[in-house]
Amino acid sequence: MMDTRTIDSRDDFAQWAIDRANAILTDHGSDLATAARGGNEAQIGETAQALGQAIVDALLEAYDGLMGGD
Repeated sequence: MMDTRTIDSRDDFAQWAIDRANAILTDHGSDLATAARGGNEAQIGETAQALGQAIVDALLEAYDGLMGGD
C-alpha cells in the first residue's frame, strides 16, 4: 500500500490516481509482459490475476478514503 495522502480537491485525487496507476503498472505490468513473452498460460493467468487484484485494491483504497474507514 502507498503512503496516506490527504486529498482536498479533484486535482489532488487525479494526481493520486496517476501515481497509484503508475505504481501498479511498475509493480505488476512488467511481470505480466514477461509471462506473456514466455507463453506459459498458468503464469500469464497468475500475473494477470495479481494485476487485477492490485487494481481492485486501489479502488477499495480510494473508496475507504471517501468513506473515512478501513
